[in-house]
Amino acid sequence: MKAGGSKNSLPRQAIFLCPESLPRFLGPSEPFLSPVTMVYCYERIHMFALGEETLRILGIDPGLAIVGFGFIDKLGSRLVPIQYGCIRTEAHTEQTVRLKEIYESAVQLIETYKPDAVAVEKLFFNKNVTTALSVGEARGVILLAAVQKGLPIAEYTPLQVKQAIVGYGRAEKKQVQEMVRMFLHLVAVPKPDDVADALAIAICHAHTSNFTDKLERSKK
Repeated sequence: MKAGGSKNSLPRQAIFLCPESLPRFLGPSEPFLSPVTMVYCYERIHMFALGEETLRILGIDPGLAIVGFGFIDKLGSRLVPIQYGCIRTEAHTEQTVRLKEIYESAVQLIETYKPDAVAVEKLFFNKNVTTALSVGEARGVILLAAVQKGLPIAEYTPLQVKQAIVGYGRAEKKQVQEMVRMFLHLVAVPKPDDVADALAIAICHAHTSNFTDKLERSKK
């Protein structure tokens, strides 16, 4: 079992969701709504009726071998995890095939979970040029998938993410991961690390959009 959980009914073999116990809110072809899902759906509809902000964010930690992803809902000041996992591509496979797999998986995830915005880690200089180019190419096909679906895209540096999550731009990775677990009320830190990083990027966008919204309202 990969990525700490079982494969979902999504047909792409590259997509792995985790963990099994995570409720698949508004997921694909549910035969019925569980009590937890019904309460959640009611809450979201109620907040929409009251004019409260509801926003579904897809956070992405790009890579060629593993792409971490995480969907969260921002309900006013609350953050609710919807689904998270990773896209894996096989080593020793032609790079163009791996990029195609990432692109198709990203499209499928977007179509399935219908985010309102996408947040992705900004590419930064890497001493390993080959790795940096591979990550850049993977990042490019993911951005293409988002743009084709008409989704707004936000980009954040690792320093910005750490600042938003921990309040300190030089925080250790373990500190960030533990804060992600606490913000989303998870039992354990999601694995692999790419998944926790993707959720951190999504949370960063949720916090940043909070600040931006308040700034815009103050100008009116």
